[in-house]
Amino acid sequence: MRKRTEPVALEHERCAAAGSSSSGSAAAALDADCRLKQNLRLTGPAAAEPRCAADAGMKRALGRRKGVWLRLRKILFCVLGLYIAIPFLIKLCPGIQAKLIFLNFVRVPYFIDLKKPQDQGLNHTCNYYLQPEEDVTIGVCVATNLVRRLCERETPPDALILESPFTNIREEAKSHPFSVIYRYFPGFDWFFLDPITSSGIKFANDENVKHISCPLLILHAEDDPVVPFQLGRKLYSIAAPARSFRDFKVQFVPFHSDLGYRHKYIYKSPELPRILREFLGKSEPEHQH
Repeated sequence: MRKRTEPVALEHERCAAAGSSSSGSAAAALDADCRLKQNLRLTGPAAAEPRCAADAGMKRALGRRKGVWLRLRKILFCVLGLYIAIPFLIKLCPGIQAKLIFLNFVRVPYFIDLKKPQDQGLNHTCNYYLQPEEDVTIGVCVATNLVRRLCERETPPDALILESPFTNIREEAKSHPFSVIYRYFPGFDWFFLDPITSSGIKFANDENVKHISCPLLILHAEDDPVVPFQLGRKLYSIAAPARSFRDFKVQFVPFHSDLGYRHKYIYKSPELPRILREFLGKSEPEHQH
């Protein structure tokens, strides 16, 4: 009996051991799985927070860029619309361009009347605006027209001196720095230049000099940014062979660009007194360049 029961007992012990070991391993596996899930729960949100923050930051940056781009597009469209509208506005209302040319509504300083400079303490200052008739004012920009009328009345002046002159208003307007943004605009002449002439604004120096009979001196700086130097030289080339100057001298004096006299600083030239004395002192007719 002992021999038979011993193997059975050994089997039961082995099974119990096997059962206990299998149950222990299963419990260990379950414990490991629970710890893993717990770790995932603990670490999952903390790890995801930086990713969410980064995504939100990228979305905000993209939103700002998109907003800036939309605002820039609106500004560009407004500027483009204004750029296209201005030529039509000037064409329909040529009086606007006349105001811009004469600037008769601008007075600087605004609250000071310079009709009598000496009343403002500006001694040795002259006002070169003439008033031949009531409510009629003639400025320095219409010198050739005034001298032409004097010559036609056979009362010419002793001499005419032009500083930085142009040939006519059309050529000057086309060369003026303000016209750069529209110079290559389709229909530039029709939009901008034709309204000027249709308003009676010509400043035709090239035509007036053909009817002037008195000595003429033209001063022009090569670096003039307002009235191109070639317009002053062109005016001289028109006046020099004119029949009206047959008995009078015509002189053109250029000033090198290195001097920096530009449009309105020729008066600073130390040679200017000598040039004027020589021009006004010579009475014999000549054409001098």
